[in-house]
Amino acid sequence: MAKFGEGDARWIVQERPDGANVHNWHWAERDCLEWSRARLSALLAGLPVLSGEGGLTLRTTTLDKLDGEAYVNIRKGKVIPGYELSLTLSWEAEATSESGVAKVTGAAEVPYLADENADEDPELRITVRGDDSPLARRAKDAFIARGKPLVLEKIREYVATMSKGGPAKDELDAKKIPTKAAAAATGGTATAPASAVKEVAAPAPAPAAKEKKAKGKEKEGFKIIEMTEKFNCRSKDMYEILMDENRWKGFTQSNTRISKEVGGQFSLFDGSITGVNEELQEGKLIVQKWRFGSWADGVHSTVRMVFDEPELGVTIIKLKQTDVPVEDRYGNSTVVENTERGWTELIFQRIRAVFGFGI
Repeated sequence: MAKFGEGDARWIVQERPDGANVHNWHWAERDCLEWSRARLSALLAGLPVLSGEGGLTLRTTTLDKLDGEAYVNIRKGKVIPGYELSLTLSWEAEATSESGVAKVTGAAEVPYLADENADEDPELRITVRGDDSPLARRAKDAFIARGKPLVLEKIREYVATMSKGGPAKDELDAKKIPTKAAAAATGGTATAPASAVKEVAAPAPAPAAKEKKAKGKEKEGFKIIEMTEKFNCRSKDMYEILMDENRWKGFTQSNTRISKEVGGQFSLFDGSITGVNEELQEGKLIVQKWRFGSWADGVHSTVRMVFDEPELGVTIIKLKQTDVPVEDRYGNSTVVENTERGWTELIFQRIRAVFGFGI
């Protein structure tokens, strides 16, 4: 054993004289609150919502408030964003009529925007300042219909930027390994010395082998969710609840549209989840194509719910959801966890509590 101070220098980690954190090997944290304020203001302020349609002009004005914290941690080049924010955005509307121009103002408030819910749209509250006039109600309805999707789209842009490093992204790009940068600049790959190539060279695989390998990777990045749930009711009762939009609205307290036909579409939780019915057997089976709006375009999972009634008044649902992506379009890797929690806490547990089917 080496004595203190006599260890092999090749294995001793020392501080660099220039203090550089090479490739962000050590933990580094960047405060992103002020950057977030500027970024969200640029994204949200001055957005045109309506430009005279129906005699109404509507737009956002300023980001009045942004409270909370936002930061990016970097370790070994890996980005770990963190933020818990609340924000208030002002909007204004003008209506032109024979009697002149009338104005009304309001606010759009996001009470909680956090990295833990990055794969879900945040709650957005729309309010009117002043009297509850016909114009105020009209402007509020118009903002909910046309302005809310626009604001949520811009918030998703912010979330996506934070997942890639926020203000630290350019710094991360600049610190990438030089050989990779050189390869990208030349449109090819970094090459090793000829002697090294000679030592490791191997016959190129046949086209058929390449095709087989590619097919074997088609399901990489996807997971399967399976769960079994018990309810104190008839199987037809559970089937009717899961296929009835009015009951969905009741136990989720959100906007819902559900077709009861094979090939019909559905929209749950204010449009956060959409899909198509593929197979329906009353009281026995529901098969649906099913996706979150935050998933990459074209990605759909398959939900299969089999209903069993082993004894009168007891229903067992076996749920299997295949092709659930590991990450959403913003790079967040909590999709599977959030989907499982959604089924358990936001659907099945609420059905038990609201309809009295057991806890």
